[in-house]
Amino acid sequence: MNKLLIGIGMFVGSTIGSYVPVLWGCSMLSFISILFSFIGGIVGIWLGYQVSKYLGFS
Repeated sequence: MNKLLIGIGMFVGSTIGSYVPVLWGCSMLSFISILFSFIGGIVGIWLGYQVSKYLGFS
């Protein structure tokens, strides 16, 4: 369950991170969108780990 929550966090974080620059008018394939996708993925992994730790799966 730990890996599942981390994977879900990574997917959701990178998806949201890559969409944020689109709200500013940038392209979905711009450099800033790819950078935000990476940052969102890292934040999602961290949040997924924290949630799994909170639920007692680690």
